[in-house]
Amino acid sequence: MDAANARNLSWAEAIALYTRGRVLAMLFLGFSAGLPLPLTGFTLRQWFSEADLQLSAIGFTAWIGLAYAFKFVWSPVVDRMTMPFFGARLGHRRGWMLPVQIGLMLAIAAMALADPRSAPLHAAAIAVVVAFLSATQDIVIDAYRIESLKNEEQGAGLAAYIWGYRVALLAATSGALLLVREFETGWAGVYVAMGALMAVGIGACLIVREPPAAGPTRAPAAGPGEWFQGAVLRPFADFAKRDGWIWILAFVALFKLGEALAGIMTPPLYRSLGYSREQVAAIGSGFGLFATLAGVGVGGILVAKLGVGRALIGTGVLQMASNLMYVALVHAGGDITMLWLQVGIENFTDGLADAAFVAYLSRLTNVAFTATQYALLSSLAAVPLRMLGGFSGVLAQWLGWTEFFLLTTAAALPGMAIMIWLLRRYPPPDRVGAEPAQAERAGAGDG
Repeated sequence: MDAANARNLSWAEAIALYTRGRVLAMLFLGFSAGLPLPLTGFTLRQWFSEADLQLSAIGFTAWIGLAYAFKFVWSPVVDRMTMPFFGARLGHRRGWMLPVQIGLMLAIAAMALADPRSAPLHAAAIAVVVAFLSATQDIVIDAYRIESLKNEEQGAGLAAYIWGYRVALLAATSGALLLVREFETGWAGVYVAMGALMAVGIGACLIVREPPAAGPTRAPAAGPGEWFQGAVLRPFADFAKRDGWIWILAFVALFKLGEALAGIMTPPLYRSLGYSREQVAAIGSGFGLFATLAGVGVGGILVAKLGVGRALIGTGVLQMASNLMYVALVHAGGDITMLWLQVGIENFTDGLADAAFVAYLSRLTNVAFTATQYALLSSLAAVPLRMLGGFSGVLAQWLGWTEFFLLTTAAALPGMAIMIWLLRRYPPPDRVGAEPAQAERAGAGDG
């Protein structure tokens, strides 16, 4: 597919990319980006499950994270408008990053005031605020990552970012579940502790440097009309110049559909099969993290060695097939060995696919419009997770676990078919976007 476009790196050179400072910085920013997600997702659903809410209601919690699916709506503001006070002192990207991270710290801690058993809507409302701030942080960090890394560092930087991201997921899932017993206030104490962990992101923001690509394309506009044209219309018009852009958007929207449907129902599935909170924390979250990190690390090397296209096909097939492990788990009837196998295989293949998929998205962005275009693509990837995923509880109640997870496996087929056709017809570029000076002519030439 795109092997000709891949840089001819030796295995040693590809591995050595992980030692560069710019790449290592992505660990801490990835942690900051990943921490809020389970607190409005997996961990929140575990809390809701223990509060004995109905399966359908737990499924609807996917809609709390609609901000992730529609963050492209306000991404032009983040891309083009400098944050007052902070922007003058920290630069454009970091000037947004720091106040959003402080807001996240406070909003996550505020979840301690909620009680899903007596007031589930109150808990959901605070979680919506956390999700909005988290999605805004994603816009900034994704743009920062793409702009600050060299082309040959993108795969390794992405892998480091996902490592940090997944460590945060461990802290906010396994760590949170194990801490419930340790606090007299239970879940309230957990959310206060999770809010305090946002200090990792705040510290990273204060240490890293502002990327040089973050400034030149953001000159002040003469008026609202010119600002809207430059901040909103031009980034989308630039993307629409690419060959096969409609098919690209369709693929991005469908690639994670099967994983999205399955992932929403994981906490109630484990609970229905009799696995304890401690087993879920140790195996489902703890061991799952290491399996994912291994997958991401291997995926980053595959992207650097084979190119994005070939890595995306192979990892996509494995990700789709891994959903069948849920079926095996259901039929194992609570067997602990099968839980280890299901978690290991599913998380390893997800890590592989994540590394290739996000590298592909990064290749499609023009650095003149990094935040807006990447937010568009990553938002589309979140649409099935948030919209269709909200009905996963209804589907699971109607079909039963076995048929439900067979459906999630089949749901990946349309995205796979589009992906194979798309990579053969329009292989991804061998670089990330264009230089800022090339913004006017970028588009079809980049696609």
